[in-house]
Amino acid sequence: MTSTADASAVAPAPAVARLPSLTGLRWIAALLVFGFHAGTMRIIAEPDYKAVVDGVFALGLSGVQFFFILSGFVLVWSARPGDSRRTFWRRRVAKIYPNHLVLWAAALLVAWWFADPVLPAAALENLLLLQAWDPRPGWFYSINTVSWSLSCEFFFYLCLPLALPLLRRARPSTLWVLVVALPLVILALWPAQQLVPEVSRWWFTQIFPPVRSLEFWLGAVAAELMRRGLWRGPGLTTATVIFVATWVAASQWIRAELWTTLLAVAYLLVITAAADADVRSRRSPWRSRPLVWLGEVSFAFYLVHVLVMTSVLRWSGDWGTGFRGWRGPAVVLGFLVVSLVLAGLLHRFVETPLMRRLAPRRAARPAAVPRQRTGDAEAAGSEAVGGEARGSGGTDKPDERSTYADSR
Repeated sequence: MTSTADASAVAPAPAVARLPSLTGLRWIAALLVFGFHAGTMRIIAEPDYKAVVDGVFALGLSGVQFFFILSGFVLVWSARPGDSRRTFWRRRVAKIYPNHLVLWAAALLVAWWFADPVLPAAALENLLLLQAWDPRPGWFYSINTVSWSLSCEFFFYLCLPLALPLLRRARPSTLWVLVVALPLVILALWPAQQLVPEVSRWWFTQIFPPVRSLEFWLGAVAAELMRRGLWRGPGLTTATVIFVATWVAASQWIRAELWTTLLAVAYLLVITAAADADVRSRRSPWRSRPLVWLGEVSFAFYLVHVLVMTSVLRWSGDWGTGFRGWRGPAVVLGFLVVSLVLAGLLHRFVETPLMRRLAPRRAARPAAVPRQRTGDAEAAGSEAVGGEARGSGGTDKPDERSTYADSR
C-alpha cells in the first residue's frame, strides 16, 4: 500500500506478526456487546438479576468502539510495503463478506418466516454494506441489525490504503498531536450534534462512518507510533486497572457525554499495552488458548447473536416479557452458548475456508534492518521493539492464518 520511498521513511515494522493478546481481548469486547443486547431486550424480568446485568453491561455497546480502535491498530501494524491497494481491499472483502452474506440471507429467511415486510432497497443497501450512510430511522439497522458496523468498517478499509503513505511519512510530533486530538474531537461531537436535526442525532454520533472513523484512526496512529518504537504507555496491568476504573466511573458517576472519549482512551491503553506485551514476550492473560479461540470466532459471534436472540424470543412468544426468577439468567446463558456454537460453525465452515480461497497471499515481510535514528528516545524505542520482535519467532504465514489480522 506504500511505495518504496514511503516505506524507507521509517524503520520496517517489527518481525512479530501475531498479537494473540489482541485476539483474546476481542472476545471480551464481543461479550460486552452481547451483555448489552441481553439487557436491552429485557430477557431477565427479576429486578435483582436485571440490576446486575444492567450494572455490568450498561456501557457494553462501547465494545464496538473497541473493535474500531483495534481494527485501525492491527491493520497499520500488519501493513507491508509489498501490498497493493487492490490486494488489501480484496483481502478485507474476503475477510468480512462471506459471514455477512450468510447472515444477510439468514435474516431475510427469518423475516420471511415471521411475515415481516422487507423493503428491497433496504435489503440491497444492507447487502452492499451501504446502510450506515442512510440516516433514515431503521434503515441503518435493517436486515441483520449489527451489520451497520461492517458498513463503517468497509469505509475504513477503503480509506486506509490512501491514508497510509501519509501516516508513514508523518513526523512523530504530528502523530502524538493526533493521539491527543482525536479523543477531543470525539468529545466535541456531543455539542456538534446540535447542528444536526434531532431525528438524525443518534445516526450522526453513533453510526455515520466518517464520525466513527475517528476511533479507527486513533488506533492506526497508535500502531504507527508503536511500529516506530515511539509509543509510551502504561504496562498491561496498569492499563487494565485504568480501564476497569474508567468503566466503573463512567457507568456510575460520569456524564454520558464523556463516556465515548474516556472509553476510547482506556481501550487504546489496553490495546497498546497488550500488543507491547506480545512484542516483548511478556506475560499476558489475554493470549491463553481458549481466549484466543473465542477471539477468533468473535466476528461470527457478533454477527449471529442478535438474530439468534430475537428469533427465539419471537418464536417462543416471550419477546419483551422477560423470564422471571432463575430462568432469566439461564435463558441468557443459553443464548450465549447457542450463539457461540453457531459462531464456531460459521468460522470453521464459512469464514476460514473462504478466506483461504478468496484472499491473495501476502508478500513476505522484509527483514528488520538496523537504521540510524535521530534522537536518543527514538533510537531506544526502535531497539526495544525491533529487537524483541526479532527474538520472539515472528511468522509470515498468509493473512487468513494470522490472528492479528482478524479484525472488523
